Amino acid sequence: MKIILTHGYFLKEDEKEKQIMRPYVPLGILYIAAFLDRNGYLTQVFDSTFSDFDSFCRNLLKEQPDVIGIYTNLMTKINVLHMIRFIRSQAVLHRTRIILGGPEVRNHVSNFLHHGADVLVLGEGEETMLELVQVYEKEAMAPIHDILGIAYLENGQVRQNAERTKIRELDTLPFPGRHKVNLQLYLDAWKSRHGVSTISINTMRGCPYSCKWCSRAVYGQSYRRRSPSNVADEMEAIQNTYSVDSIWFVDDVFTISHKWLQQFAEEIRRRKIRLSFECITRADRMNEEVIQLLKESGCFRVWIGAESGSQKIIDKMDRRVEVGQVRDMIRSARAGGLQAGTFIMVGYPGETKEDIYETVKHLKLSDPDLFTITVAYPIKGTPLYAEVENQFLTRLDWESSTDRDIDFVRTYKRKVYDHAIDMINREISWFKEVNKPQKDRWKACKLKVKALLARGRMEWAILRS
Repeated sequence: MKIILTHGYFLKEDEKEKQIMRPYVPLGILYIAAFLDRNGYLTQVFDSTFSDFDSFCRNLLKEQPDVIGIYTNLMTKINVLHMIRFIRSQAVLHRTRIILGGPEVRNHVSNFLHHGADVLVLGEGEETMLELVQVYEKEAMAPIHDILGIAYLENGQVRQNAERTKIRELDTLPFPGRHKVNLQLYLDAWKSRHGVSTISINTMRGCPYSCKWCSRAVYGQSYRRRSPSNVADEMEAIQNTYSVDSIWFVDDVFTISHKWLQQFAEEIRRRKIRLSFECITRADRMNEEVIQLLKESGCFRVWIGAESGSQKIIDKMDRRVEVGQVRDMIRSARAGGLQAGTFIMVGYPGETKEDIYETVKHLKLSDPDLFTITVAYPIKGTPLYAEVENQFLTRLDWESSTDRDIDFVRTYKRKVYDHAIDMINREISWFKEVNKPQKDRWKACKLKVKALLARGRMEWAILRS
């Protein structure tokens, strides 16, 4: 059988990411590729990141695969729909089976199937994809009724089979097939923009926490982890194979288990692995000992989720963390020799200008090295989506929009939060400059004026809201 896996993300189309330039390989389909290869089904990966849609089309017409598996998330949904339309429009591809997986498909089952997908994989993809290609290999129209974790059309009606049990022993999975993509393109992109190259690794699946805005469409509210030795094996393989400077652990909460972290640190020390890394965590899973273990293991930056400086908003999000604890851990991480980053969200239901100013205060008190900021949007299937669904301001065409485009009734009009982001960024830029040991007074003065103007624009937008 000829099997192609792809993901539909085109870096050339993403102006913001072109500026940031922090591309990562599509780990999900590389895991599936490695799993299928191990079971005797050699796969091709069309890595769209540094390619374009026309090249994708030419590749399909040349290869004419029996099966194409496409990872689908919120960012790639519209491109994936274009891919499906192209495949369905080509006579030479009429036998190609289109299988979609990823977080976007679970909550839009009927739409994707009626748009032309043959099968949707709901949840983890390795075992399900293997069973699907085994069936399709035997007979093009063989029944798939007994395959767990899929949805498909039967006589025009959506049929959704029972859920598949999650893979418990993640160590049994092969390492992702990074050799199937041109990894050097990623390393060079990082090196040229940031001076260092990086590779991503996943050590866990799922997240046991309950943040209302977070999607759990693939792994659910679970926590499963590879052993520290298995992760160290992968790091050693990367270190021995590629010329790379650092690792990005993509886990939602890297320090969730202190016992695991202790064993991981011991593995790194025993094997003399010398790869620096950054990771994400929560303040309530941090302490002085954890900070020391991270540093000993090679961590140079830790991202500690905050989302807001207002305890009221954090509680509305069901974050289950104290804002004071977040501040303390950001400061402690920096004092312990790590860089600290954090995430901020504005425009959450119920947020007022007082809450926004609390976030400014929070960023000044915690003083992270880096922070990212975005306007809250509801992802279908999350508690936040259910909470605001009857307050949507527009009804968007599903085929040409994503959940990012959804606006809903907030405390103020959407434009206010764009001004809030500008104000927060400018206020913190001024704060950083004025607190430098050798500050540029003239630059600080200009930054303060810009911050005041940004604050004025936000306040004016609030008055007109």
